[in-house]
Amino acid sequence: MISLERLMADRLRAVVAAIAALTVLSGLGQLLLPGTVLDLLGAESTATTRYFFAIVGMFMAVVGGVTLQALLVEPTPAFVVLWCAVQKLGAFLAVSVGVLRDLFSWVAMAVALFDLLTAVLAAVLWRRMRAPAGRHQRARVAA
Repeated sequence: MISLERLMADRLRAVVAAIAALTVLSGLGQLLLPGTVLDLLGAESTATTRYFFAIVGMFMAVVGGVTLQALLVEPTPAFVVLWCAVQKLGAFLAVSVGVLRDLFSWVAMAVALFDLLTAVLAAVLWRRMRAPAGRHQRARVAA
């Protein structure tokens, strides 16, 4: 486990870790209260939609949890951060299509745009993690 000081020294890593923790919490909220979340997003709330939305929430919690855990250990498996970026990009696309098809209200676009931002941040972190150690250290010193 890395220390909180070490995590906070790397702002990008800390931001992605915080977002991963929020993803766990929002996924659990979606899992436990799918009707409430669907109502907030202006979506149809039936037994079927609540059931499938809860399943999505479970996977959000799992992906957020594995990403957070990966960011708190050394060496961090870079592939976990890559898959976090892929999941967030997929969420952005899925929610955006849902808004365009009037399945969600335009309020849901805020969620989609946050997922897009998270995908970009995770992709930048993944790319930085894949860079040779010397290059990454020089970039941090120069910043």
